Amino acid sequence: MCIGQVYGFSVFNKPLMAELGVPISNIQWAYSIALIMLGLSAAVFGKWVERSGPRRTLVASCACFCGGLLLASLGVHFKSLPLVLFGYGFVGGIGLGLGYIAPVSTLVKWFPDRPGMATGMAIMGFGGGALIGSPLGQELMKYFQNGADTGAGQALATLACLYACFILLAAFTMRVPAHDWKPEGYVPSQQNHHLITKAHVSVDTAWRTPQFWFLWLVLCMNVSAGIGILGRAADMFQDMFLGAAVSDSQKTANAAIGAGFAGLLSIFNLGGRFFWSSISDRTGRKAVYCLYFILGAVLYSMLPWAQQTQNKVLFVCLTAAIISMYGGGFATIPVYLKDLFGTYQVGAIHGRLITAWSVAAVIGPALVNGLYDSRVAAGVPKAEAYNGTFYLMCGVLMIGLVANLLVRPVASKNHMP
Repeated sequence: MCIGQVYGFSVFNKPLMAELGVPISNIQWAYSIALIMLGLSAAVFGKWVERSGPRRTLVASCACFCGGLLLASLGVHFKSLPLVLFGYGFVGGIGLGLGYIAPVSTLVKWFPDRPGMATGMAIMGFGGGALIGSPLGQELMKYFQNGADTGAGQALATLACLYACFILLAAFTMRVPAHDWKPEGYVPSQQNHHLITKAHVSVDTAWRTPQFWFLWLVLCMNVSAGIGILGRAADMFQDMFLGAAVSDSQKTANAAIGAGFAGLLSIFNLGGRFFWSSISDRTGRKAVYCLYFILGAVLYSMLPWAQQTQNKVLFVCLTAAIISMYGGGFATIPVYLKDLFGTYQVGAIHGRLITAWSVAAVIGPALVNGLYDSRVAAGVPKAEAYNGTFYLMCGVLMIGLVANLLVRPVASKNHMP
């Protein structure tokens, strides 16, 4: 939940724009770089995480993530966008990657009979980061605000100190069960789905199989369709339903509403990770991903109508459902990998697969921000400028659906002796 603050970064968009004097699209690169580094660091350090264990990994995660927040705070103080991007994006993003994969492999060991539920529990905290991060960041900026100083720098530094305390507490209390440990009353799964293997595939072999790359594309498309919306959530709701603020009090009220919307999406992002991944223990991973893509496309196609009719409740319900499946996709992918490749080095395989997240961190925001900026420049009202993006997301989801349908069992020649 601490490192999941990245999902609440949108509340800093406009304050940092005012502090640094650059467009929001430039500020958004901090968000994109952080998620790019999440995937790259997880891929690079995946084997090290499995060798070192979750405690040492989380200490390293804390140093990078909280150190990145402090560097970003310095960037605000010195009016330096490159320092903000380097601190929050590059250094902080490494902390995200380390802190993201360590709890997944740990909790799967504690729940051998319900791996989907276990990955949902591990990843739901990350999805709930904006639930704390958005309103906390907003309140801290309000507290530190002083004239032209938005308080963004002080807020980032305070968040670094607070999050460090909780991450280190988690690191020092985390334990891994004994190798042969089983929960009381444990009954091995009788599920005999053709995609669930009893063999094992090493990470160096797994990433050369077509199944790995089909799942890579599945995750990339699922994330691309949701990450751009999450990154602009606070601004999007204000532009589409609240209009331009004319007074300071109205600006403050609109910002609070936007932060509340981002926080609400965080709740569904969090809950979807647990709900949908638990459902996948019964339906199978392939079936639940088909649901994500088909239902998600239908819901996206309804968003422009909700905006045109100014139906705020419908818009919130539709986006909440979409984001719940976006979160569910994250939580289901580790156990999908376990089904196909076995438990040996599944954490390292997961680390390499979430480079798809890194690519999606560029594709999603680029599609949303680029199309929005071009439509506004063409004279389209801000309230309607996002509508074309929603239809584009439907096409992205259909690409993911095709990739998911192509997944087959891993060939026996790739199994370890």
